[in-house]
Amino acid sequence: MTQQWKNVLIKPDNTIRDALEIINREALRIALVVNDAQELLGVVTDGDIRRGLLNNLELASHVALVMNDKPITVGTGVSSNKLNALMSSHGILSIPVIENGKVIGLETIQTVEKRSYENPVFIMAGGFGTRLKPLTDSCPKPMLKIGNKPILETVIRSFVRSGFKNLYISTHYMPTVIMDYFGNGEAFDANIHYVHEDNPLGTGGALGLLPNTLSDDLPLIMMNGDVLTNVDFERVLQYHCDNSADATICVREYDYQIPYGVITGDGNKIISMQEKPVHHFFVNAGIYVVSPGIFKSVPKNHHIDMPSLLEGRMQQKDNVLMFPIHEYWLDIGRMDDFKRAQIDIYSLGLD
Repeated sequence: MTQQWKNVLIKPDNTIRDALEIINREALRIALVVNDAQELLGVVTDGDIRRGLLNNLELASHVALVMNDKPITVGTGVSSNKLNALMSSHGILSIPVIENGKVIGLETIQTVEKRSYENPVFIMAGGFGTRLKPLTDSCPKPMLKIGNKPILETVIRSFVRSGFKNLYISTHYMPTVIMDYFGNGEAFDANIHYVHEDNPLGTGGALGLLPNTLSDDLPLIMMNGDVLTNVDFERVLQYHCDNSADATICVREYDYQIPYGVITGDGNKIISMQEKPVHHFFVNAGIYVVSPGIFKSVPKNHHIDMPSLLEGRMQQKDNVLMFPIHEYWLDIGRMDDFKRAQIDIYSLGLD
């Protein structure tokens, strides 16, 4: 039984953000919702929070709105074999231990096997990085250093840690700088291949340059090479497969406050007034999972961006889903972003 279980207790009127902090801070990947008597009211996992975000709940909402109020629990004295079998059969990593209705511990699965994936990973690294000039006058943006290594190296090492080693990198601007640094990927415990865009093809068009020998069964993970994130790529892929998606777009919650009072009218009659309302959006995070039926459909040297490609597939009734990410995410597109990343990198465990 883990000894850190008291660190994951939370009250029902705490916020979803509070639960996220616990899940991200502790290694147990769960929060236990209890009342003042330490009776279990429910559990909260990463998946519960993502479903809440998709249902338009805000991070400031009470955690009780997303908790599973009928979790699997056990009493004391259950054998390790039975616990592992129970967790495996339900697809969970931990089970609260209950005695007289109160939480007295948390059992975690004992054998978490490190998995490896044959799925290809496609990293877009051909952009000019115009907004980061003059830094990019002599260096492609993905090769600018964040901390002590290039952005692209951090991205590659993140995928390798998650079990993905079959990597393809799309190049255009200063390709030899990238290819000379990474080579065939052996030094990074990866198999790296390159596709070169003679002319910029857009994020979707670059898919048409991938070899036609890629599997007809394995979805591809695609990511912009200038994104700094600690998102769980395994979880994104699992979500895509579990929901039989044709494509999955990772999205990030974005709030925009209008700096004025907003008036709604009917003719010259005022219907309502809102002072500086906040609008909530999901924005594209530049991370995709794409099934072979889509990425193999892109013609060679055909210019198209991913949003246009996927909008076309949606019109064909393809199953295009979104996966909300609450983990750290930063698109390093501007100088302010670049400076922020230099500070953030040391707290992410990615340096």
